[in-house]
Amino acid sequence: MNSRALRRIGLVAGVATTSAIVLAGCSGGGDQAASGGDSDTVTLATFNDFGYTDELLAEFTEETGIKVVHTKAATSNDARTNFFQKLGKTGLADVEGVEVDWFPEMMQYSDLIAPVPDELAGRWLDWKEKAATDAEGNLVAYGTDVGPQAICYRADLFEAAGLPTDREEVAKLFPTWDAFFQIGSDYVAKTGQPFIDSANSVLQGVVNQLEVAYEEPDGTVIATENPDIREAYDTVVDKAIPISAYPGQWTDDWYAAMASGKFAAMLCPPWMHGIIEGEAPDIAGWDIANAFPEGGGNWGGSYLVVPANGKNLTNAQKLADWLTSPETQIKAFNNAGTFPSQPEAQSSPDLTGFVSEYFNNAPTGEIGIDRANAITVTTFKGPKYFQFHDALGNAITRVFDGIEDKETSWKTWVNEVGSF
Repeated sequence: MNSRALRRIGLVAGVATTSAIVLAGCSGGGDQAASGGDSDTVTLATFNDFGYTDELLAEFTEETGIKVVHTKAATSNDARTNFFQKLGKTGLADVEGVEVDWFPEMMQYSDLIAPVPDELAGRWLDWKEKAATDAEGNLVAYGTDVGPQAICYRADLFEAAGLPTDREEVAKLFPTWDAFFQIGSDYVAKTGQPFIDSANSVLQGVVNQLEVAYEEPDGTVIATENPDIREAYDTVVDKAIPISAYPGQWTDDWYAAMASGKFAAMLCPPWMHGIIEGEAPDIAGWDIANAFPEGGGNWGGSYLVVPANGKNLTNAQKLADWLTSPETQIKAFNNAGTFPSQPEAQSSPDLTGFVSEYFNNAPTGEIGIDRANAITVTTFKGPKYFQFHDALGNAITRVFDGIEDKETSWKTWVNEVGSF
């Protein structure tokens, strides 16, 4: 492991956090260290919505006497910038959330992460655990969720456009990407409104169905020579941009549009459920179709890691263990739709029987299981995956915004890839 290389990375900190909340429960520890010399307060840093509500973290405090200070970055990109600026130095939380797209980048510095206790091995799906095991055989991360994709849609907007609204009928609309784009094009022509929220979400969906994207498992960079990537870019520019409200996600306008009816559908992993409900709590039209173009795909999913130089290692490991236990992961799913990566949780009646009142009583537990079973490809993601993919998304954004035409923006991306 080359942790020294990390010190040569110059990243600008830009993490946006919510107000830190200290969650105190029925602690018998008072001001004394909880155990092993650790402080009785641990810090947790995540992003977006992991489902870790104040109430959930208070349960941990009540059980252990350990308080939790939780900060939440506005986006995964913000969390990444903060993480790599501080890893191996100071300033990281005792427990950090890491998103799957930049997780391989983190694995280059696995010697800076405290290993997961041996007794927890086998808790997670095989591929989730394998991705978190370094070359020395150390499991270094606690799997949180996975992101089996479905289609979230506004039934009220579908009805107004003359489309079916029953989720089983809607599922039949999207067997392929061509069918998806045709429905979207017809919707735009009829309503004058965008069909889907984001062109770059389509890029994510298409790329996550490839076996290899930007790097080969042996480290060979194939980003600009991979015909599948060029085809994905062409598809998004030619077919997704014309039916999209925005080039990307996570902007103030994008959030506001969820409630205003600006778009009718989204590519929707389970972790997106909580974001939609949180941003559009009064909208009664959202539903979920048990379908995804070309079968299945995984978007996202995260891990928790414990920096090895943290001052509260024992209690940090207790928190990471507790948050990723099958029982707690089901609670996080109930809170935010984050689909558990633990087989025990996936077979629990608490998950299989879960119904979302917000999404028109959709059986989101069953849908998540079906969508997970539909995944036949897990895209190889090398250490530079995030950089290559983020830059390609920026290329699509430039075309969407009219800054560059299709070919010019592609050439700009090719030049950027050569500089990474």
